[in-house]
Amino acid sequence: MSTKQIVALLQSRLDGDDEQFLSIALQIAAQQARQGNKDDADALKRLVQTTRERLASGTPKGQAAIPLARPRGELQGLVESAYPKTKLDSMVLADDVRARLDRVVRQQRDRAVLREHGQVPATHLLLVGPPGTGKTMTASALAGELHLPLFTVRLEALFSRFFGETAGKLRLLFDQIAQTRAVYLLDEFDAIGARRGDPNDIGEVRRVLNSVLAFMEEPNSTDSLVIAATNHSEILDKALARRFDEVVEYSTPDAAGARALVERRLGRFKLGARGWGTLNPLVEGLSQGELVRAADAVVKDAILAGKDKATADDLRAALRDRQAFRDKFRSDRGN
Repeated sequence: MSTKQIVALLQSRLDGDDEQFLSIALQIAAQQARQGNKDDADALKRLVQTTRERLASGTPKGQAAIPLARPRGELQGLVESAYPKTKLDSMVLADDVRARLDRVVRQQRDRAVLREHGQVPATHLLLVGPPGTGKTMTASALAGELHLPLFTVRLEALFSRFFGETAGKLRLLFDQIAQTRAVYLLDEFDAIGARRGDPNDIGEVRRVLNSVLAFMEEPNSTDSLVIAATNHSEILDKALARRFDEVVEYSTPDAAGARALVERRLGRFKLGARGWGTLNPLVEGLSQGELVRAADAVVKDAILAGKDKATADDLRAALRDRQAFRDKFRSDRGN
């Protein structure tokens, strides 16, 4: 940084000219990029973007944005707000899923850089896969990575409470997305995204779906991240699926992924390498959620029994319980 740039920075600060101050900072970032210091340049650009957002929102220095503890008006009872601290590193994800999520995070963090080149970051994600495979946790992790509030919208509650008025309530929701930068999770998205023309379809569902299609075409001035999650991607309307920047598919983990997840969850109680020899068949087909519950059961029993570590027998019994529960649930659904 040259002496002239230092002088200009200090003068703009003394004059209270925030825009000039940030403009000089971006010039320094560009200079660093030309000199090959890409990481420093990117970090400086992110700080400029964060400062601009804070100035625009009127948030005092040192304070984070405040989430809507009580969503306004008619959205009360339909939207839950939280500030997750979860990060992607705390999840066990397939390599391709992690790469796609990392790309979204990078685009969101460097959205100012993208906009300088006429581009916009990915803002609409569709997460598909069986229950318990990490879709909801992903929304929390993305909010944690971006230091944004997470607003979870229960779409089935939207239908049950306001049948006949759902499109109007969705209008309020998308207005909120345009006004407050956050991560918005639309859980059980198939509740509104079913194919038009389905034999069981009714006029209200078609009207709601058409409204969602229109809303998703509107400019997202806040670059809020809108995440839709569904266990039934096969019934989604194709026109709706095309509105998403990324479609991320989740599945049950393979043996290596299951072991990594369980060992992380067991913590200091984890087994030795030899203990896994006979356990691999028992993790087959179990979701991330089911594996977590099995590991948690083992840890709780070990703590209450005063044990220093878990045994293969402990984990084997817990995994068999989860397998039996899953099989019973499937058979019950078939009756």
